[in-house]
Amino acid sequence: MPETIAAASDAFLDYLLNVRQSSEHTLRAYRSDMQRLLDWMAKEASDIEDVKMLDAHSLRAFIADQAELNLAPSTLARIVSSTRAFGKFLTRSERVENNPAGLLRAPKLGRKLPHYLENDDIDKLLDAPQGSDEKALRDKAILEVLYSTGARVGELVGINDDSINFRHELVSLRGKGKKERLAPLGDPAIQALKAYFQTRDSHHGTADNERGSFLSVRGKRLHDRDVRRILDHYLQVSGLSQKTSPHTLRHSFATHLLQAGADIRSVQELLGHASLNTTQIYTHLDLEHLRDVYNKAHPRA
Repeated sequence: MPETIAAASDAFLDYLLNVRQSSEHTLRAYRSDMQRLLDWMAKEASDIEDVKMLDAHSLRAFIADQAELNLAPSTLARIVSSTRAFGKFLTRSERVENNPAGLLRAPKLGRKLPHYLENDDIDKLLDAPQGSDEKALRDKAILEVLYSTGARVGELVGINDDSINFRHELVSLRGKGKKERLAPLGDPAIQALKAYFQTRDSHHGTADNERGSFLSVRGKRLHDRDVRRILDHYLQVSGLSQKTSPHTLRHSFATHLLQAGADIRSVQELLGHASLNTTQIYTHLDLEHLRDVYNKAHPRA
């Protein structure tokens, strides 16, 4: 019995969820892109219902039409990537003989330099949580750990107490694709965690791994959006740019390491990047820093 493109799309999303174990963020993006494709097919190629009829010409036309919608270049590139992944799935699952998306190409993107905080601004932010109550100690620990490890916000909220090795000053982070890596913890982060855990346990009892390390005042594991709200509050308190996000602390972590002389491959490992190309964006920031130092210090700059 013929399989519709919609049914194949559902099977693709199910594969991403259960086999690839993609993150919720990735699933939302693919789901949105697949719906975009289905809507386009229903309007512009309604005669193509059987997935075996899906061809390269139709997919190229789909991408061309998306390119005329004034989408952000990164969004268009993601749609191309999603469509290509769908084509590979169709081929590997033997739904089609030839990959109809095999020749699709993503548009060239200009590399946007990430926003990061200078050392003085980092100090202002990390000093912003004041007090010895549970919330202040928790927020201090969160900010310290984000900057100390370069963790993604999703990795931070996934930390359990047994992820942390105080003796060896390490924390185990679970990153993209469920890959785990060890990240060093600096002394300020360790002290902030110990102070928070002592108060946390006095309010909520000893931690368990279902509950997680960073808790709401009701004793529930924090979510990504909770950390973003916490950061927004302390940005206001410290008078820093509101375009700063938890990921900005990750960018700051990488940039400051490079500025201090760390080699790029070590930074790649610390960030958990699969490819060195992803890390190399920070070398542009480092070169900007060096040029600024040169212009200020060299007598004939």
